[in-house]
Amino acid sequence: MQQRTLVLASASPRRRLLLTALGLDFRVEPTHVDESSEEPDPLRRASQLALRKARAGGRAQPRATVITADTIVVLDGRVLGKPDRAEAAAAMLGSLRARRHEVVSAVAVAAEGREAVEAATTAVTMRDYGEDEIERFIERGEPFDKAGGYAVQDAEFAPAESVDGCLCAVIGLPLWTVRGLLARVAGIETVPPAFQRCAACPLRT
Repeated sequence: MQQRTLVLASASPRRRLLLTALGLDFRVEPTHVDESSEEPDPLRRASQLALRKARAGGRAQPRATVITADTIVVLDGRVLGKPDRAEAAAAMLGSLRARRHEVVSAVAVAAEGREAVEAATTAVTMRDYGEDEIERFIERGEPFDKAGGYAVQDAEFAPAESVDGCLCAVIGLPLWTVRGLLARVAGIETVPPAFQRCAACPLRT
């Protein structure tokens, strides 16, 4: 039974939509933290940033259960952030084209001084999309709030050829991980994720 206030400390509309699949009442209160990191290991880096956000959210909402996440795109060992201009987005999408890369998503939950974090890695292979498709995607303004500059779920661009792992993690919030952390840290039990794709997720517990 959910008793404590549940806060999603993220401005991402995609994470907000994903979290609704667990049948929970929650509110959105984004945190604002320094997201710079010198940590070279992507799993540790994403985990550290997710925890940093959770601790900030916990300080701001001490009576709430706080959920945070961080997503990192890695190509050839290099972290791809969120492009800040069209040229950077075009270069990023061009480097990913027809290649395999990794997406690391970490989730942290904090409640009453308790906290935990878990990270999941998913391999994504991009299709050989054209320059004109990149241009149209950029013209729609889509790349600029997304790690790696793309949205795997975008129906018009449809950039991915295959996803080996948790699709929700690539979108930004691995739901089976969230479900497990909420139970462990805050004693909050949820329904299984409502999305059909979650039934066969390798993170399912």
